[in-house]
Amino acid sequence: MTSGEAEVATTTRTRLISGPGVLLVWLYGVMVVGAVSRSGYQIATEFDRAPLAYSLSAVAGVVYGFITYSLVRGGETARRAAVVCCAAELVGVLVVGTWTLVEPSAFPDATVWSDFGMGYLFIPVLLPVSALYWLRKSRRELRG
Repeated sequence: MTSGEAEVATTTRTRLISGPGVLLVWLYGVMVVGAVSRSGYQIATEFDRAPLAYSLSAVAGVVYGFITYSLVRGGETARRAAVVCCAAELVGVLVVGTWTLVEPSAFPDATVWSDFGMGYLFIPVLLPVSALYWLRKSRRELRG
């Protein structure tokens, strides 16, 4: 890696976790704790009640964890991975949110993404949109 490439990588890393990026990391970290602890408890104690809902919440927690890690790690590869995961997260929130409204009997208990994240103050639907905007903006600022 040349010194110019190293400088760009360092700038990208720093840029992703500065300003609004810090808030995104913090919010994703909170969502990791919330989704993983909730789904872990539900899977351990009452999995047979709503296996789909609890499994989807666990998947959401893993996705949140990966995005948090990618934002903290920084660099262009991590930024690209975060973009892909945020897009997948947004699709998941929209699909599950719509599914819970159209076919509520499929979800005897709520997931993190049920009703577009209403149980989490709609953070699950707002967070990927905000993150995608930030990741796109930080990329444009690096290019000049």
